[in-house]
Amino acid sequence: MTVFLLNPGPVTLSPRVRESLLGPDLCHREPEFFDLQDAARAGLLSVYDLDPAQWAAVLLTGSGTAAVESMVASVVPAGGRLLVLENGVYGERMTAIAECHGIAHETLSGDWLDAPDLDALDERLASSPGFTHVAVVHHETTTGRLTDLAGVGAVCARHGVRLLVDGVSSFGGEELDFGLPIDAVAGTANKCLHGVPGIAFVVVRRAALASAARRAYYLDLTRLAALQDQRNTPFTPAVQSLYALVEALAELREDGGWRARHERYGHYAEAVGEGLRSVGVTPLLADGTSSVVLRSYRLPDTVTYADLHDGLKDEGFVIYAGQGELAKSIFRISTMGDLSEADVERLVGVLAEAFS
Repeated sequence: MTVFLLNPGPVTLSPRVRESLLGPDLCHREPEFFDLQDAARAGLLSVYDLDPAQWAAVLLTGSGTAAVESMVASVVPAGGRLLVLENGVYGERMTAIAECHGIAHETLSGDWLDAPDLDALDERLASSPGFTHVAVVHHETTTGRLTDLAGVGAVCARHGVRLLVDGVSSFGGEELDFGLPIDAVAGTANKCLHGVPGIAFVVVRRAALASAARRAYYLDLTRLAALQDQRNTPFTPAVQSLYALVEALAELREDGGWRARHERYGHYAEAVGEGLRSVGVTPLLADGTSSVVLRSYRLPDTVTYADLHDGLKDEGFVIYAGQGELAKSIFRISTMGDLSEADVERLVGVLAEAFS
C-alpha cells in the first residue's frame, strides 16, 4: 500500500524523483558534481525568474532550519539589529537562533492564531531606530497561516529596513515577490519543491553578502556562496539529495512552475476543507488566511488525535498533530507531494468516515 505523507515535509515523491536517487556515485571534487551543483543553483533561481547577477542560490547540506540559521547568522551584519516577528514555533526559532549567535535583537510577538500586526511593526520600527533587518516566517506551519509578506515589506521599506524570510514551507508553492526589500529567503528541497531531505538553500541578494557577518563556520553563507560560484564546495554535500532536487526542479518547470503548483495545492486543500466541513469539522483559521500548502482543523471533542492519526495511517495517509498548546486541539493536513485527484477524493472519504 502506498503511504501518502500529508505532513508539512518530507513529501510523497514522484516516481521520477525517487528514481533519480539511483544516479551514479559522484566524488564531490569532480566536474560532474559541480555540473549538478550548478544545475540546482540555476534551477532554484529560475523558480521565481531571478537574475543571477543580483541573486545567488546557496546550497547547504542540512534541513530547512540549517538554511534559516545560515541566513540569520550571516546576513545580519556585525553591529546590525534584528526584529523577529513571532506568531508561531518557527518565528520563535529564529529568535533562538539570534540568541545563539549573539545577534542584537528584539521580538514582536503575537498570538499564534493572529497575523503579524503591521501597525505594531510600523510603530516599533518608528520608535526604535537602528534595526537593520526584520525576520518573518512566510508560511507559519504551526497554524498554516500565510503572512502578508507584501504588507510587512511595505512597512520595512518605509523605514529603510531589510527583510529576512523563512520560506521553508512556501518556496515553490506560494507567491514570493523578490521586488520587496528582501535580502534573503531560506528554503528546503523536501517541501513544495518535492525533493528529498538533505539539501536546503538560501536565495540571497548578492549585495547583502558584501556586508554579511562571519558568525558561523559550517553555515557561513559568504564562504558557501563564494566557493559555489567558483564551482567548489567546502564540505561533503548530500549528493543523492542533490540529484533529487535537480530532478524535482525539472518536474516543477514541466508542470507549469510555482503558479501551477499553487493552483493544484489550493484545489486539493479546498476539497479537503469542504469534505471536513460536511461532517462538522471546522478550520482553525478564517477563510483566506491560510496557505494552500497546509491547513489546520479543530479536533472535535469526540475524537482524539491519536485515534485519528492511526486510523488514517491504516488507510495510507499520514497527517500531523498540532504543536505546543495546540497539540491536543488541532490536526494539520498538507497537500504537497505526488498526490492525484483520486488520492484526494479517497482521503476525503476516509476523513468523513473517521468523523461520522
